[in-house]
Amino acid sequence: MSNPGKPISDVSGFGFHDSSSSAAAMTDRFRDSVSCGGEFNKPDFRELDLGSPVSTLRTRTGSGPAASSSSSSSGSISGGGTGQNPIPKRSESAPTPTTSNNTNHSGELSGSSENSPTNGRKPGHARSDSGAAAPLIYSGQSVNSPVLNVLPTGNICPSRRIVKTGMAAANRGSRSDVLGSGTGNYGTGSIMRPGNVKSGGIGGGSGGEGAKRGSVQSVDPEELKRVGNEHYKRGHFVEALGLYDRAIALSPGSAAYRSNRAAALTGLGRLVEAVRECEEAVRLDPNYGRAHHRLGTLFLRLGQIENARKHLSYPGLQPDPSEMQKLQTVEKHINKCADVRRVGEWKSVLREVDAAIAAGADSSPQLFMCRAEAFLKLHQIDDAESILLKFPKSEQHANSSSQARCFGMLSEAYSYFIRAQIEMALGRFENAVTAAEKASQIDSRNVEVAVLLNNVRMVARARVRGNDLFKSERFTEACSAYGEGLKLDPSNSVLYCNRAACWFKLGQWERSIEDSNQALLIQPNYTKALLRRAASNSKLERWEEAIKDYEVLRRELPNDNEVAEALFHAQVALKKSRGEEVHDLKFGGEVEEVSGLEQFRAAISLPGVSVVHFEIASNSQCKQISPFVDTLCGRYPSINFLKVDIQGSPTIATAENVRIVPTFKIYKNGSRVKEIVCPSRDMLEHSVRHYSL
Repeated sequence: MSNPGKPISDVSGFGFHDSSSSAAAMTDRFRDSVSCGGEFNKPDFRELDLGSPVSTLRTRTGSGPAASSSSSSSGSISGGGTGQNPIPKRSESAPTPTTSNNTNHSGELSGSSENSPTNGRKPGHARSDSGAAAPLIYSGQSVNSPVLNVLPTGNICPSRRIVKTGMAAANRGSRSDVLGSGTGNYGTGSIMRPGNVKSGGIGGGSGGEGAKRGSVQSVDPEELKRVGNEHYKRGHFVEALGLYDRAIALSPGSAAYRSNRAAALTGLGRLVEAVRECEEAVRLDPNYGRAHHRLGTLFLRLGQIENARKHLSYPGLQPDPSEMQKLQTVEKHINKCADVRRVGEWKSVLREVDAAIAAGADSSPQLFMCRAEAFLKLHQIDDAESILLKFPKSEQHANSSSQARCFGMLSEAYSYFIRAQIEMALGRFENAVTAAEKASQIDSRNVEVAVLLNNVRMVARARVRGNDLFKSERFTEACSAYGEGLKLDPSNSVLYCNRAACWFKLGQWERSIEDSNQALLIQPNYTKALLRRAASNSKLERWEEAIKDYEVLRRELPNDNEVAEALFHAQVALKKSRGEEVHDLKFGGEVEEVSGLEQFRAAISLPGVSVVHFEIASNSQCKQISPFVDTLCGRYPSINFLKVDIQGSPTIATAENVRIVPTFKIYKNGSRVKEIVCPSRDMLEHSVRHYSL
C-alpha cells in the first residue's frame, strides 16, 4: 500500500503460488518457533482520515499468544506443573563434536539427538563445584538454599548438633553450622528419619504433572543436571529449565550446564535466549564443541548465515555434513532473495523467502519481515499487517546476532525499516516516524534507512498541513499539500482519500472519484474511500454505481444510520430515474401497528416492500422476536414494517389465513411474495435483506 522512500515497483509476471492463508501459516510458524442535493448528498460525514488507523471492512483477529514459561534461577524448582510441555518441532541431530583439546563436559545433552541427554560422567571429567554427599531432606517442602549457605548433609542428632559426615562445597570458611542459623530456607514440617532419605530422590507434591514427578531435593548440581536431563528427554522443558537454573546457580562456571539450558530454551521456542546461553558456554570454554555446534544451528534457524558458519566450522571441530548442506541451501535462497528484492521482483522475493524458511531458517525475523515488505509492495496490505501484528515489537538479539546484516543494513534496523512503511500505509503516521527513527538509530550509516526517515517525516508533515488547510476550508491549498505528500509516497491510500474529500468540497466530482479509486486500488476495503466515491457518484446522478458502494457499506456497517439513509435516497432516486412510482416512500420510522382490515390492505398496497409480523402479545416466542423486528426496522429503513395482533384483529387473521404465531408475510406492491412461520432471526433478516429496495 505505502512505500515511503520510493515508488512501488510494477509487479513482474513471475510464477507465484501464495495466498493469505499461506501468509498466516508462515507467520504462525514463526510465532511458534520464536515464542485489521439533500442530506443524502453529503460528501462524507467523516470528512478526513486524520491519521487514525485505516478503517477497513473486516474484523481483525489477534494472534494467539505464544505460551512460554519463565524459569527461575534461585536454586529451586516447584513440584507443580502447568500442563503438557511443547515437544520440539525438529530434532537437532548431530554427532558429538570433538574439541581440539578433548575437553569433556559431563551431563551435557548429547547423543544422536537433542532429545537424548546422557547422565553418565565421561572419563577425565572434573566434578563441578559441589560435593557428592547425600542432601539433607525435609518433608513437606523442597530445600531452596543459596550458593553461599548450602545445607550440610548427614543425620541430625537429637542434641541438635549436626554430625558432619559430608559437606556440600561452598565458601563458608570456618563458620559453624548451626541448624536454623543464616539465611537458608530450611523448609517446614517434620524432619524425616534417615531411613526415608534418598539422595536426589523424588518427593511428594501437589498439582499437575509436576506433582506426580515431585520436587528434586538436592544441592548437588550434578544430581540436578541428571534429573533435568530426564525431564528434557520426556519433553518437559519447563521442568528441565528450572533444574538447569538451579545447577547453574550452584556452579555458575559450568559450560555444560549453560549448554543444557540452551537446549531447554530451544525446546520452548525461546531461540534468542538460547543463543545467549550458548555464547556464555563458549565464553566459559572456548573449545567446547557441542556449544559451538548448538550455537551454529540456532544461528542457522535465525537466518544468520555468517554467524552460523563461524560456529559450525569452528577450528578443530568436525563439521556436520547435513548442517553444512542446509547452511549452503539457506544461503543460496537468501542471496537470490536479495537480488530479486533489489530489482523489485516481489513475487520472486516471496518465493525465495519461502524456500529459505523451508530449508531451515524457520525462525528468522528478517525473512518474515521481508515477506511483509513483499506483500506491501504487491498491495496486499492485509497480509503485510498480519505479519506485523504477530511480529514482536521489541525483538531483542544476542550481541553477536545484533551485528548481522540483512539486505545491506543491520538486521534489527531492517525490521523497523519495514514496520515504518507498513505503519505509513495504514495511516499511522506518528508510529511510522517513530519506527523509522528507531531504524536510523540502529543503523545511522545506511542510505536506504536515511532516505526512508526523511520521506516519512516529510509525508507526515504534508498530511498534517493538508488536514489543517481542510479544516480552514482552504480546499485548493489542501489538495496541493496532499499532492506533495503523494510525490514522496505515491501509494499512500490515506492521502488519496483525503485529497478526494477536497475535490468533493470543490465540486470536482470526477477528480474525487479518481482519487477514491486510487485509494481503493491500494486498499480495496477502505471504508472512507468507498463513502467518498459513493457520494461523488450520487452528485453525478450515477445511482447504480452509488448504490453498489452503499450496499457494500450497509452490509458491513448494519447499524450506521447515515449509510442507510444515503442508500435509501439513492434507491429512490434510481426508481424515479426509471419512471417508477415512488410516492409516499419514507425513510426510517417505527413498526406500525395495524388493527383494521381496510388499514391493513392500504398499508401493504403501498409502493415498495412491506413486512407484516402476525403475533399474539402474550405469546413467548412473539415476545422474544418482537425486539428484533424493531431492530430490522431501523436497519432496513426503506421497508415498511407492520404488526398485527391476531387476537385483537381476528378479521385480518381470517382474511390472511394466519393460525400460527409468530408468522411473517412479505408483500411487494400489494402482492404477497413470501411467508415464514416461526423463523429464526437469521432466516428473517436474510429474507428481509433479499426483498429490500
